[in-house]
Amino acid sequence: MIFLHADLNNIITSPTAIIGNFPYNISTQILFKVYEHKNLIPEVVGMFQKEVAERICSVPGKKAYGIQSVLLQSCYDCEYLFTVEPDVFNPPPKVKSGVIRLKLNRTKKIVSKESDFRRVVKSAFNQRRKTLKNALKQLTSVMNEKGEMPFASKRAEELHWTQFDELTQWFFT
Repeated sequence: MIFLHADLNNIITSPTAIIGNFPYNISTQILFKVYEHKNLIPEVVGMFQKEVAERICSVPGKKAYGIQSVLLQSCYDCEYLFTVEPDVFNPPPKVKSGVIRLKLNRTKKIVSKESDFRRVVKSAFNQRRKTLKNALKQLTSVMNEKGEMPFASKRAEELHWTQFDELTQWFFT
């Protein structure tokens, strides 16, 4: 819990890898903090609840693909390393675990303003069953001015992070 409240800009003075067995109940929050401080954290290796690990490493078109997948994959190469069965722990948890590696990829770079990119991704996945045209209605004030929105008939889980970047540019440039 301390990690979530820590001012990483004052603690980390040079690029630092984060390695650990993260508390499952706050692991998503930890990963969002890692994303926000990616300039300080070039690598993460950790054990997460298996479903979270699979979600992070999921690819477009899969049910597990979501906000975390898009945001983290826009700057990290995400690799699912292996599954850890409950019986190796004492006492055994009720869930399986997954170990993943996130390695900062400096050749990937979103073109859009990062806050706009996050806004589009989160808005799209908040109504993931709808097409993007309907899921992003709150952002569509520019639609009439710019013509047809790219990927309008697709759903959020169908888009690669680069397509979200393209969509963000369409909305905000």
